[in-house]
Parts: sequence; structure tokens; C-alpha cells
Amino acid sequence: MEYIDGKLFREMIRSGMNSLGNNQARIDALNVFPVPDGDTGTNMYLTFSSGAKEALKSDAQTVGAIAKVLSRGLLMGARGNSGVITSQIFRGFYQAVEDDDQIDAMQLAQALVNGSRVAYKAVMRPVEGTILTVVREAADYTYAYTATDGITDCVDVMRKMVEEAKISLDTTPDLLPVLKEVGVVDSGGAGLLSILEGMLAAMEGKPVEAETGEKASSEASQAKIEDEGEYGFCTEFILQLSEHGVRNFSEQKFKDELAAIGNSIVCVQDDDLVKVHVHTLEPATAVRMGKRQGRFIKLKVENMTDQHEEILNKEEEKLEHINSEHKKYGLIAVAAGDGIRDMFKELRADIVISGGQTMNPSTEDFISAIEKLNCDHILILPNNSNIVMAANQAAQVMEDRDVQVLPAKTIPQGLSASVMFNPEVDLEDNLADMNEAIAHVISGEVTYAIKDTTYEGLPIKAGQYMGILGKSIVESASDMMEVTRTLLAKMLDDDSELVTLIYGEGATKEQADELAEYIGTISEAEVEIYNGKQPVYSFIIGVE
Repeated sequence: MEYIDGKLFREMIRSGMNSLGNNQARIDALNVFPVPDGDTGTNMYLTFSSGAKEALKSDAQTVGAIAKVLSRGLLMGARGNSGVITSQIFRGFYQAVEDDDQIDAMQLAQALVNGSRVAYKAVMRPVEGTILTVVREAADYTYAYTATDGITDCVDVMRKMVEEAKISLDTTPDLLPVLKEVGVVDSGGAGLLSILEGMLAAMEGKPVEAETGEKASSEASQAKIEDEGEYGFCTEFILQLSEHGVRNFSEQKFKDELAAIGNSIVCVQDDDLVKVHVHTLEPATAVRMGKRQGRFIKLKVENMTDQHEEILNKEEEKLEHINSEHKKYGLIAVAAGDGIRDMFKELRADIVISGGQTMNPSTEDFISAIEKLNCDHILILPNNSNIVMAANQAAQVMEDRDVQVLPAKTIPQGLSASVMFNPEVDLEDNLADMNEAIAHVISGEVTYAIKDTTYEGLPIKAGQYMGILGKSIVESASDMMEVTRTLLAKMLDDDSELVTLIYGEGATKEQADELAEYIGTISEAEVEIYNGKQPVYSFIIGVE
């Protein structure tokens, strides 16, 4: 194959998307931390499908024009660090082919190299043994092979890229010791390999088709609303329950939860698989409900009618009215849980984007929030390490606005920074005070494990509770209170002055009070208790 034209390139994108989607659950399972988080496979699929769907429905005919649409869609839909890096890889690819109607073997190799270069530049401190290593090594070896051997067949170039990506992926545990300890390869690199394999399959005339659950589709079709006037989002997913989910999942309870946000509900459990269909105006909430129980095998959210536009417009008008008066500052925070959202609102946050560990907001979510604010300076608190890159990417896109992304990587850090925010002082003073507050917070979390593993020598069993201090799992046991007490003992010292204890789903006020009494026996620090109503984490703890 001497050239790749627009028609083939479009098919490569579709096949790459399907390949990634089919492997989404497997890639999710590669995550090092055994927590029910916004997994790599899910983030990468939501990111890539966002761009792919835009490219597939566009009128663009040339490789350059299609790559432009793909790049823009990926950028706007990017979720999590892996998603942002993926968007940058294909941004670099687009930059190399933007003027081309079709590309030959050398142009393909050069575009892949440019993709790796742009991705590296987007990361402040690149870590080897990740998706960055996989794309760089694969692209560089592929380019050398193409140039040295005078390769003119585009299929040969892509085969080499896939071959080298596999080799590089297999060596990622040698570069990141934590991968070797857990016994997995890098999940982001695995996601990229799935995309490349799908693209190669299309070039070989065997494009990958999306795997579907026929039974789930049949059940969902029976639940189609007959009232054409109903509006909202048709949300469907097939969920593979975690061991925790298998033990605790209840069809009726889950239906009752879904009933609070939607109708036309179908929920059927078959061993460790659950098929769900719901019509709702809050699809992200439905997705978070599912994510707490296990991993998505299939996920689809579609607008049912144009009436949702009217609903969204009205909500936007409300926000525009609230923020129509020009002011000096606008504060945006990310949080999951109505209680934590209210905490940020009370601390002068103008917009709280729903999201966090279980559902990372996209770049477009941040851009939409920024556009609603009428102010000189916008401060963003991502409150999660996997959300910072998407926030930074939004800030770069909105280059005509002064957007500052603060390095808050936990909820306690974000809350402490919000306390120090002063709308009356200069930007430099605010940034200094808020960054200092972030630096002085010790953050801890208690959640449950979704799989058996070993982390830094600590054996962990699925279903056990884990105490997480910063980026490390420091305790794992079956008793939630025991784990939390151990975590607190590691967080507190003679200099501790304030403990913020936020209890969420799976914990009670009485348990929080009991922990406050325990803190009093080992520290003189003041304790503040809040009901965060957050999913996934029984307790979120901040120590200052």
C-alpha cells in the first residue's frame, strides 16, 4: 500500500476506536492501584471515541482535514492524564499531515514521531515506563526502519509500529518498579497499542468491529420510551461487578437509586454482569453509580431528542445570570459528592464541576465552565492528580483568558486553598497564599480494594479497606475503622493543628465521631467533621 487516503484513514480511526473499546475492561484491570477509580481504559476510550466520532461524521475528505477534526475532538474530550497524552499524540500527528490529501510511508513514520514529540512536550515531568515511552520508542524505531530500509509500503510501517510498541510495552515494568511488583504493564501504553492494532487491522482489510452485548441491546430496546416528547439522555452500560460488587450488589436497590435521576429503567444481573438502561438528565451520575460497583464493558450515552438543548440552554442562562456581573476573580473546583460540592460553594467557588476519581472531567468541561465566568482571573482547583492535565489543557485552549490552574491534587488541598482565597487582594498574593496552603496539607483516604494485589510489599485482598496516605497505600484490612485509625496515626504528629474529617458513602456520623474521639487520644489537633456524601471513599482526611 503506497498511500493512505482520507477514506482509509477514516476507517483506521473507526477500527482503532473499536479496538480500544473492546479492550477497555482489560486495560482498566492493569491499573496499579486497586481502587475503584477513573480507570485508564475508560478515560482513553472516552477520549478517543470523542475525537473519532467527530471525525467519522465530518465532511472532511483528506487525511489532513480528517486528522484536524480528530485532533480537536480528542483535545476537547480528553479525560485523565492518559487521555490528555493520547490527545497530544494525535495532535502531533495532525500537525505533521495537516496539508496532505494523502500520505506515504515516510510521511506516516514522520507523523508518528511528531506525535511522540508533541506528547512529551505536553508533560512537565515525563515518566519513563509509561505511554510516553511506548510511543517514543515505537515511533523512533519505526522511523529508523522506514528511512534506512527505504520502506514504501504503509502497511509495513504500521506493522513495525505495532511490533515495536508491543516490545516497548513489555519492558515498561523494567522502568517502573511498581509495575513489576504488581505484575502488570503500563495501562496507558496498552491503550495506545490497542488503538494502533485497530488501525493496522483496517489497513490490512480486516477492520475491528465493536463487540456488543446482544441480550443487553434487546432489553434496552424493549425499554424505549413511546412518549416522543420525553427528553434526556439514553444511558446504557454493561458492567462487570468487582468482588465487592458481587457481594453487595442489589438489583432493586440499584433500580431505586436510578429512579431518583431517571426513568425507563432496565437493570438485569447475570452472575457478575449487570445490564443497565436508563433515561436521565444526569448521565454522569448514572455512570458514577455504575462505576462504584465494577468496570464498564460497554458504555453508551446518547441524546434522545433535541429538547435536551432547551434544558441545557436554560441552565446556562441561569449560570450566565448569576455570573453576568463582572468581577475580579472566578473560582472553579472539581468535586464528587453533594456535601463536598456545598463545602466549596460556601468557600466562594463559582462553579463546582462534578467529577473526581470515579469520573474525570474532560477538557471541554473546564472550557465550558471558564466560558460562563465574567471575570479578570480564573482560578481552577482540580483536586485530583489525574485531572490536572485536562485543566491545564483547557487553560491553554482559552489563551484569551487569564486562567490559573493551582496544584491541588486532593480534596483537602483544594478546601485549604479555598479558605485562603481572598477576592480583595492581588492575584500574586492569592496564588502565593493558596499554594502555600496546598503545600502544608497532608491528605489521606479510605476506600476498598477491587482486586488482590501487592503494593510496596503490602498484601491487599479484594474487598478489604485500604488507607491511602498521599500516593501510597499504607494499610489494608477488613475493618474500616481499624484501617482509618491506623491511617490517622500515620498522618498526625506533634505539629498537627487541624484535622478535617469528611465521611462519605459507607460511613456514618457516629463513626466519624468515634474517630474524632480517637484523634483526641493521640493528638491535640482540632477536629472538624463534614458529611461529604462522596462516592467510593468512606473517609477523606486532611491534616494541617
